[in-house]
Amino acid sequence: MKKDKDKKDGFFAQFKVFIARGNVMDMAVGIVVGSAFTAVVKSFANDLILPFVAMFTGGIDFSNLKIVIRAATETDPGLFISYGNFIQAIVNFLILSLCVFTIVRSMNSMHDKVHAKEVAEKKAAEEAAAAQPAPVDEKLEVLKAIQKLLEEQKKN
Repeated sequence: MKKDKDKKDGFFAQFKVFIARGNVMDMAVGIVVGSAFTAVVKSFANDLILPFVAMFTGGIDFSNLKIVIRAATETDPGLFISYGNFIQAIVNFLILSLCVFTIVRSMNSMHDKVHAKEVAEKKAAEEAAAAQPAPVDEKLEVLKAIQKLLEEQKKN
């Protein structure tokens, strides 16, 4: 009986450690932010991009395309291969991928511009520090002087 209790305590203790880890919390935050970002991307695609696509394609909707295997009757809904849904899903995927790429590219560009000034300042500071002569260590100078005196004594 005691061994069973130890196993349960060990399991729950391990579970508590797992839940308390930062990466689990990061994952949870990522899921929440990801779902909110999904709404933004869908709105961007549906409200801003798809109207232009529909304008050029004449509003083609592939989702109604299908192959009839068995025709529908009053009692039987029929049997269809709806390949149009697959084509529409691919088109939607490509449009959403383009939207995500555009948004991420814009964000990366903005990030680079914001941090370019910081990088330039840091590089300038490093170059200025490298251009300055190293500070003279008094102990080292004393040791060099002693070494020079010893060398002169050996010569004499």
